[in-house]
This record gives sequence, structure tokens and C-alpha cells, in this order.
Amino acid sequence: MDGLIQMLPPSLRKFSTHIDFVGQRRAERIFQVILVLTAVIGYFVGYATQQLSYAMYSLSCGFVLSCLLVVPPWPYLRRNPIHSMTSVMGVMIEQKGKTIHMPLSIQPYYVAKPISCNPTRRQLLVYSNDRSCLVETHRLYSNSNESGNEDDDKRANGAKNKDAAIVEQVEDILGGPMSTITVPEVWPVVPIIAISRKPLFPGFITRVTIAKDQALKELLRRKVRMRQPYVGVFMKKNDENDSETVESLSELHAVGSFAQINVMGDNGDKIELVLVAERRIRILEPVADDVGSSENIGKINGRRARQERRKFVKEKEKDDQISMSASPTIILARTENVVSQPVERTTEVKATMQAIVSTIRDVMQFNTLFAQQLGLTANPSKNVVDNPVYLCDLVGSLVSADPSDLQNLMDEEVIEERLKLALLLIEKEKTVAKLKHDINKDVEKKVHDQHRKFLLNEQLKAIKKELGLEKDDKEAVAEKMQDRIRNLDVPEYVMKVIKEEQTKLSFLDPHSSEFSVTRNYLDWLTNMPWGKTSEDVLDLDRAIAVLDEDHYGMKDVKDRILEFIAVGILKKKVSGKILCLHGPPGTGKTSIARSIARALNREYFRFSVGGMTDVAEIKGHRRTYVGAMPGKMIQCLKKVQTENPLVLIDEVDKIGGASYHGDPSSALLELLDPEQNSNFNDHFLDVPVDLSKVLFICTANITDTIPGPLKDRMEIIEVSGYIAEEKLNIAQSYLVPQCRKDSSLEENQLQIAPEALQILIKHYCRESGVRNLQKHIEKIFRKAAFKIARVKDQKVDQLVVNSQNIEDFVGRPKFTSDRLYDTTPVGVIMGLAWTAMGGSALYIEACLRRSLGKSKSSLSRNLSTDSGILDDSLDDTPNSAKSDTTVPFGSLETTGHLGDVMKESMRIAYTVAKNILRKHFPDNDFLDKAHIHVHVPEGATPKDGPSAGCTITSALLSLALNRPARQNVAMTGEISLTGRILPVGGIKEKVIAAKRAGVNCIILPEENRKDFSDLPEFIREDVEVHFVSHYDEIYDIVFRDIN
Repeated sequence: MDGLIQMLPPSLRKFSTHIDFVGQRRAERIFQVILVLTAVIGYFVGYATQQLSYAMYSLSCGFVLSCLLVVPPWPYLRRNPIHSMTSVMGVMIEQKGKTIHMPLSIQPYYVAKPISCNPTRRQLLVYSNDRSCLVETHRLYSNSNESGNEDDDKRANGAKNKDAAIVEQVEDILGGPMSTITVPEVWPVVPIIAISRKPLFPGFITRVTIAKDQALKELLRRKVRMRQPYVGVFMKKNDENDSETVESLSELHAVGSFAQINVMGDNGDKIELVLVAERRIRILEPVADDVGSSENIGKINGRRARQERRKFVKEKEKDDQISMSASPTIILARTENVVSQPVERTTEVKATMQAIVSTIRDVMQFNTLFAQQLGLTANPSKNVVDNPVYLCDLVGSLVSADPSDLQNLMDEEVIEERLKLALLLIEKEKTVAKLKHDINKDVEKKVHDQHRKFLLNEQLKAIKKELGLEKDDKEAVAEKMQDRIRNLDVPEYVMKVIKEEQTKLSFLDPHSSEFSVTRNYLDWLTNMPWGKTSEDVLDLDRAIAVLDEDHYGMKDVKDRILEFIAVGILKKKVSGKILCLHGPPGTGKTSIARSIARALNREYFRFSVGGMTDVAEIKGHRRTYVGAMPGKMIQCLKKVQTENPLVLIDEVDKIGGASYHGDPSSALLELLDPEQNSNFNDHFLDVPVDLSKVLFICTANITDTIPGPLKDRMEIIEVSGYIAEEKLNIAQSYLVPQCRKDSSLEENQLQIAPEALQILIKHYCRESGVRNLQKHIEKIFRKAAFKIARVKDQKVDQLVVNSQNIEDFVGRPKFTSDRLYDTTPVGVIMGLAWTAMGGSALYIEACLRRSLGKSKSSLSRNLSTDSGILDDSLDDTPNSAKSDTTVPFGSLETTGHLGDVMKESMRIAYTVAKNILRKHFPDNDFLDKAHIHVHVPEGATPKDGPSAGCTITSALLSLALNRPARQNVAMTGEISLTGRILPVGGIKEKVIAAKRAGVNCIILPEENRKDFSDLPEFIREDVEVHFVSHYDEIYDIVFRDIN
């Protein structure tokens, strides 16, 4: 019985303590209890009713009937309780509504002896041909999963001797020897089960779960009930489908195994099978019905055949709903046995078998799991050395090879070839096992070395601690932090926090997360430069030399820094300031901040706030967050280790706006406010930090996007763009030497002529800064280095870059002309604009969209029509409109990718031009009637701003008067509705652009006179400048020849 229980799946063994039986007459026992209870009740009723004779009669009848049931008078059952049992067919186990059928034909045989029904013992139902009885079983050999040592052999021999007497008793009862069920040699029609990844080799066991195909599950239940627990197991060619059935035989390999269902666990929605393969079979064709399989029943015995045939027909009638032909998959097929060719025990065969056995031993040395699997799989009753077929199947069931290789081993019918395939598979398994063994050995060695090193370190720490040479981690951390702050002037409130955190740290476990958080916090607190400052060098001559050495020009910035130093000299103390350098890209705003730090002998730290959207980047994270850290300013102080560094906050005009992370621009208010930053509170440190000694320098390209409160806290210094002369000086003094140093070219190898640099500045690099100019000079040096390196060791003459060959180094010019019109026609005026590239000429073009007829305008009587603008042939006004005495109003259309401000300037200029024209020419109603189109060239470039107001007005008047304006005149200025000219910005860039375009007359607003006077002398010379406050003054300058 123990051996049988071991055969059950682990999930079913716990239910095997009580096994129900069939044939036990439960109804008789229930009836016996009823009779006894009836007799007792009758006795008490008779006693209660004073009828003693009736009570005694009821008690006597119940006692007699119950005695007859306990000791039956028929001697047949008492004398021979299992007298017709001829063979052990199987076991039926019931557990909580689930029935498990377990045939026993795979075992050699079982013996049985009658026992009483005791639910506390392991009990077994053995059912035979015609009746059943409760028996206790004993196996006649040891379990296959035991090691097979001498103790196991002694126990097995003792069990055989014990069971021999039981066998004799049972055979006496049966009147003959016991027989076992044998697997039929021929069983052609079997249910088909498809498996994946590995075929089932004969003589070995596998476990299969049937869950999807309902028809297959019903067929297997019926086969088990009919005592035909046989299936065909074949491996699928494609493993992608996990179904237990296939739709075509082409999806299966032709050769599989004929298997017996050893255990079937029926869970309703799925069936769990334990299959034992018996022999190889080959699948022939699908079968729609299994009537022919009943012919095999007659081969067992005559009487049983007739009974089984009748049961088979009843099962067929009962299960008509299960139609094999209706199933979309193949669940039943006809097969034939695969007969292996006889093998001759030649020397080659013996050598191959010995090699396989030897290789198996080698694999067992490298892989202990392989040895355990072999002990569980191999049949101890078979000698592998004398059985080559079983040896090949053993190898196939053990190795984890490719499914196609295992199927080739299954298909091979020639034993000699099958042995070779098995040897090849086990050799591959040996190679893999050896590789895994070596890898595991290396890993174990590394782990052992690390563990050994860890133990030695721990022992060393313990020894040092005992000798007083080393302290534990907490004491070491506390002592290290005390050393950090010993020579610092730590504020009292900060020291109080440090002591509290150290006390807290001493009570924490070193392995807890709170310990790491507290230690990290103390590291930041003790690494801050409390009271530590660098000594400022307040020397004006040195500062001037340093600033001039690194940068050319930038007079306003240098003067402000020198004023800062001068105040520090007189005050004997330097306080923090907040400066903002505003100007176009590439003008040296960022680089001059480093020069200022060097001139003042201060530490330099830069961080950019462009695109910053999180306040925590400035004010830090709360300590409760994982990975929390302080903000940029605290990180700056820890890095520079001084309280008075120079901090450059770059791209302050591009800082992000408010979001769910907060508003970074508002967080900068506390940082840059001189009245508040002396007590700057970072969220991580949570203690006030003095930032009043820090010199803040911010950079911005435009000031319009800087929030007003933040702009109010900064002193804004404008860094204007460079003119051509300044760019030439910077290129000769700074850019060319730096590029020569970076490319390792000597002066005798490459020389750049001044005219080449002027062409670069004029036709390639017109932007305000010098960054693009530096890129072009670097390109020249790269081209020259390539030409020199290509000739290798040959002597090369000096390369000279001049105006003739400049295009060979930097390509064709990007800007070919500064003027769109050499001579401005009617309706076209040159204005001046400021862009990111610096100043540029901005032309305003005005023309008619629809010509005016002579009958429509008095202008035809006063002005000539040489230009053809007022030609009658171009008038598309309908005749009905021409005959009408009412004059329609004119219109104005604008194009050129204009912004809202410039469109408003267009409408204002249109109104002002009407008033000016009406003032000077009362009879000229051109602007009242004409449909005018105003365009600003370079339509792909966005344009906005109010400074083109006077220019638009002049263009409209030129069109209305049909006269071109004065040549070589450029103007800028915002115009009001009454004609007043308002100031604009970018005077320096606009004047430079006018001179570059060859303009000798510039009209500027009167209020910009002070800006013009601040320009260098070489910019102001050779230019005729008119400062105006009303448009009438512009009219007198531009249209002075018109009466």
C-alpha cells in the first residue's frame, strides 16, 4: 500500500488516508441501526402505556433482526468474501466529489488480504471481474525512488517473505493462483494526445493536463470507465500552440508512444493524467469512431469479453453527444506498432553502450540534479548494460536537448544508429553540464573569496576595536563631523541642529533607512563653509588688466565692475550685488563673468535656469523624499567652500513659468533680494543661510520676459552688439590666436589677411556677437590643417587666406548686398530695425491694389501719370459705380509676417499720412479713395515693434504724391496719432546698419539724442543725423523738393 500511495501525485496523497469501497452493504447497516432504534422506542412506549408485553416483544424483534445482519446465516459470504477475484484491475479513490481511477497493471502484481473497514487506516478498493472487497495491499519490491543500497535490499526481502504467506492465503481462498493485468500487444485505435518540447519515451512516465478539448476529456473518462486506459502520445512539430489536440496529422510527428493511464485526476474543467509509455507506435490515419477497439476486449477472456462488449454498447448509447466526427480536432486515430530491428551485440554496439554509460557517469559528476533525476527515472528491474533499447530511451528522457534531436532518436528504428544518436545527445549534455559546472565553480570561488574577505575585515575591526585602535561606525561618523566644523564659525542655531541630529543618530540602527537620511543631512550641514570667505583683491589696476586681457570693448560692464571695486576699497568691505547683463547672443556676457571672478579673486560657480520648471532646483527638496538634496545655491557653497563666491545665473529670461512644481521665477525673488537673502532658507537644510556676500550676475538676451518683481531686484547693464571694427579687433587679438593654439598650426604655416577677416564679418557674420565669426575662423584652420596633413612629410609653403581664396575655405557668402534698392522708387522708404543679428535695413513698400480713374480723383489734374499708376485702363470699377457721384472709401492691406504692434503702427501711420496730405495738399484725396497694399520684404521673417511708424507714413505719402523720397535716407521712430515721434531702442545697432548700407542721412527721434552721443566717435563720424520730434520735420527732410 505504501508503494501505491507513493505513486499518487503529491496533491492527492493527503486525501489517501481513507479510500471508500464498492460492494459493502451500507444499506444493511443503516437498516440495522433503524431496527435497533425502533425496538428501543417501542420498549419505552410499551413501558409508558403499562403494556409490558408489547415492549418486550418489540425489543426482542429488533435484537433478533440486528443479530441476523451482524452474523449472516449464509455461509457463502462469510466463508469466501473474495472467492471469484482473479486479477487486480485497479483502484478507485473518492475525495470531495472528485473520482480518481488508478489502474494497477504497471506493477508486477499485488496481493491482498481481507481487513475490516477502519477509516483511520490506509484502505484500498480492489475491484475484479464481478465483485469488490476492501483489502490491504503490500508491494513485493522496494520503491524505485530509493537509493538501492543493502538496507533497502534487506527491507525488500523482508517484505517478500512477509507477503509470501499472504499470497498463499489468498490463493487458497481464490482456489488458484493470482494473475495480473497485462498491457495488450495490439491496440490499434487509441485517443491521441499532443505534447510539446519533448517526446515520451517507452518505459517512462509523464504528466499531462487536458483542459481545452472537451471531446477529448469525455473520451478519456469513458475509456477509463470501460477499463481501456490506453492513449497515443505524439509530439507536435510546432510548439506555438499549447492545445492538447491538433486539426491535422501533419502537425504531429509520425512516431510516438503507446501509453497507459496510470492515474487520472478528474477536476471537472480539466483532467490530470499520469501516463506510462509502453512501446513505440506510428500514427496511420484519423478514426471517426472507436467501435473496432472492442475487438481487443475478447482477447482477455471469453466471459469478460461478453460483459465488456455489453458495457461498451451501453456507454456508446449513453454518450451519443460525444461525436468524434463532429470534433474539429483529431482525438482518435489508428496506429501500428513500430518494431525495432533486432540488434546484434557486436563490438561496436558494446563500445557505444559503454561510452554512453561512461558519459552518463561523467554528467552525474558535473550535475548532481542529473544524478537525482536518473535515480527517479530509471527502472531498477532493468539492466541498462544488457538492454540497448532501454538505454537509448533512458538517454532521451534524461537529456534537455532540442526537440527535433529527441524526435530523431524516437524515430530511429535501427538500434545501432539509435545508439549513436543517444551518444551524441549525452555528449552534448556533458559539454553543457561541464560548462555550467565550471561557471558555478568560478562563481562559488568569487563568493567564497568575498565572504572570506568580509569575515577577515570584520575580525580585523573587532580586533582593532578591542585594542582601542578603531571606533565603531557611529563614533567614527560623529568624530569626523566634529573635525569638519572644529575650525569653522558655525552659527549657534546651526550648531544646535547639528547636536540634535548627532544625538538622534546615536540611537539609530546603522542598517535602518533613517540612519542614512540623518547621516546624509549631517554631511551637508557640516560641509557648508560656515563663516569661511575668500579674500577679495581690491586693486583697480589689476582688475583693468584682467578685464582687458580677456575681453575687448564692453565698456559699460567693465566700468560697473571697477565702480564696485572702488566702493569696496573705500568701504574696506565688499558686499553682494545683483547685476544683469542684457544683450544679444555671442557678445561675451557669460565669459566676462568668469573674468570678473578672476579680477576679484573670487570662486566662480555657474548654473543655468533656462527651462527650469521645478522650485526644488533652487530651494531644494524636503528631506522626507527619497533621494532628496539641497538646491543649487547650497550645492554651490559646498563646492566652492566659501561664502562669497561669484554666482552666474545664466539665461534668466528663459526660466520656466508656474506649474504644479511651483514657480521658479518667484523662488528667485528670495535668492536675489538683498534684503532677504541674508536668511535664505533651503527646504533640505531647513536652517537660514547667509547669501548677502555673494555677487550674483545674471544674463539675459531680452528683458521683456523677465518678471517685473525679479527685474526690479537686478541692476540691468546692456551689452550691445559689436560693430565691424570691434569684431575685426576681437578676431585679430583673441579668436585667431585661440584657434591657432587649438589646431597646433604655426604662423609660418597659415596666415589670415585682415581683408579676409573683413569679408567674413561683412558677408558671412553679421550677427551682433562673435560666436559665428569664431566658427568660421575655426573652419579656416581645419581646412588648412587638412591640406597640411594630407601631404604628410613634404614641405608645404605658407597658406595665406585673402579676399581671393576666402571662398575656398568657408564657401560662398551668405550676405551679398546690404541694400534691397540702390535707388528707392515711389512708395518705398528705408527704415532701420533691431534684430538678434544686430541692426539691419528694413524697407517699407506701398503700392495700389486698384488704380484710380481720372474722373474719380482730382489727383489726375495735379500730378502726371508717367508711372502709369493712375491709368484709366487699369481701373476695374464697375460702370454703375463710375456713374455714381458718391466716392467710395479706400482701404489698406498689410503683408510681411507682421506682429500685432506693427499692424497697429500701420493703421496709425495711415491716419497720420491722411492728415499730413490734407494739410499740405487739401485737394489730394488719394489716401481717402485708394486701395493700398503695404508690404515689408522678407515675409518669412517675423517682424514686430513700433519703431517703423515714421517710415510707413513716409512710404504712404510718397505713393500719394507719386514722388520718390530723398535717396540714401534711413529713419526710425515710433509715431503717435498726432504725428509726434517717440523714442526707440537699439540706436547703436541701427546706426551701424545704416552705415553698412551706405546711408549718409539718418533720422532719429529727438529723445534718442543722448543715446547717439554715447556712441564711439568712429561710429558717429561721416553721418548726417537729424533729430526730430514731429513728423512735419521728417516731411521737410524727405520731401523737401515737392511744393
